[in-house]
Amino acid sequence: MEMTARHFFSDMGVMLGRSMRHIIRSLDTIITVTITPIAMLLLFVYVLGGAIQTGTDNYVNYLLPGILLIAIASGISYTAYRLFVDMQSGIFERFHSMPIARSAALWGHVLTSLLSNAISVAVIILVGLLMGFRSPAGVLAWLAVAGILALFTLALTWIAVIAGLSAKSVDGAGAFSYPLIFLPFISSAFVPTETMPRAVRMFAENQPVTSIVEAVRSLLAGQPAGSDIWTALAWCLGIMIVAYLFAMRIYKRKAA
Repeated sequence: MEMTARHFFSDMGVMLGRSMRHIIRSLDTIITVTITPIAMLLLFVYVLGGAIQTGTDNYVNYLLPGILLIAIASGISYTAYRLFVDMQSGIFERFHSMPIARSAALWGHVLTSLLSNAISVAVIILVGLLMGFRSPAGVLAWLAVAGILALFTLALTWIAVIAGLSAKSVDGAGAFSYPLIFLPFISSAFVPTETMPRAVRMFAENQPVTSIVEAVRSLLAGQPAGSDIWTALAWCLGIMIVAYLFAMRIYKRKAA
């Protein structure tokens, strides 16, 4: 059992290195993922922020959590794309003919998504600091924020895996991410939900992005996250588990 686990983690490390080398050789992927969220951050803070009432003096503090989620939702589309290309090129069949763990190649893509999105998030936070973002949060609060964002990334990444394995074209592999990118706009990411019409407000307050944004925002502000953090964790874990089960079922069928 120990040797099997060691063999799996060793194979997964090799596949992670392979995927990360692709990222390093095409840094335009990370640049593309970060440029749009940063542009939105600049637009909303310096152009629209003066007309938006959020009850806070520093709008960048209010806005940043939602921008981070948009960046992650944008980044996972590249996971679906890379996975689709690997499936179409026949590289997975080649891997399966080798003495390596069958799921190692898939996990390589998943962990690459986690690392590349972490880089994008770090860059956006640095830009936010230059724009005036400040946080009194302690180390534990920052670790909690990192944990929530990591779970959110993993949840969306397994959805991306489903799309990458099931798509019939390159465009189809990435198209699933558009609704996910749009979802933060119908949440408390940009404005309080109290300002929305009743029907929109009901949707906004009961979809996963709002609870995740509110939990991250409270943690970064050094305030108790209350029930939002548990709701956020429940959404992330629930989506991740369901998406993982579907993704592995599809992968096993493809690999058979």
